[in-house]
Amino acid sequence: MRQIVLDTETTGLEHSEGHRVIEIGAVELLDRRLTGDHYHQYINPQREIEDGALEVHGITAEYLQDKPVFAEIAEEFLNYISGAELIIHNAPFDLGFLDMELSLQPQLAHSIEAVASVIDTLELARDLHPGLRNSLDALCKRYDVDNSSRTLHGALLDAEILADVYLAMTGGQSDLGLSFRAPEEAQPHGFASFGAPHDSLVILRAETEELEQHLRRLHDIQEKSSQCLWLELEPDNTT
Repeated sequence: MRQIVLDTETTGLEHSEGHRVIEIGAVELLDRRLTGDHYHQYINPQREIEDGALEVHGITAEYLQDKPVFAEIAEEFLNYISGAELIIHNAPFDLGFLDMELSLQPQLAHSIEAVASVIDTLELARDLHPGLRNSLDALCKRYDVDNSSRTLHGALLDAEILADVYLAMTGGQSDLGLSFRAPEEAQPHGFASFGAPHDSLVILRAETEELEQHLRRLHDIQEKSSQCLWLELEPDNTT
């Protein structure tokens, strides 16, 4: 599964007032693993930047003078996200701006959701933590994600941080090697694919330290969510 964690910076808060996108940052996840493939682009908005926005991201109009306008990068950006599942914090904000930019390029897709699906991590966090603050900074603190380098907002940095938050919020790294692969493909680390002959299956037993780490993780889930069904299935859950 290909996912793209995405963030933007803008000249102001309302695209309906003529504000524009000035930075796009995105990082790629494949099967819930960061690949190192990212997209990052500064954009010349051809307008001034509001003081309030400047205080948030620190990107000046002067710095953007020699950067391409959105029309010059739109096709490359769409190609990067096409067919992926986008992960965005407060998605309506970013999608509103990006869709407005696309509306000025009639030869391209009319909306981001025409080429990619979207998960809004703000809505996800509100479902998981009703009544609590669910800003990106608050989620970093809740899930022990290091955001100490985040003195100012930046699209690529925020996308990288959001990727860590999303993985933590949705259960951490989920690929245990039990992916659906053709039997003839090589299976790293002794993992066997589904459909392989029974006598070729390799069983890897967990070490004592790994079992202890697993149990600590279940207790951590129990503490944070008040209920952990896996813990109830453990033969000894008194640790």
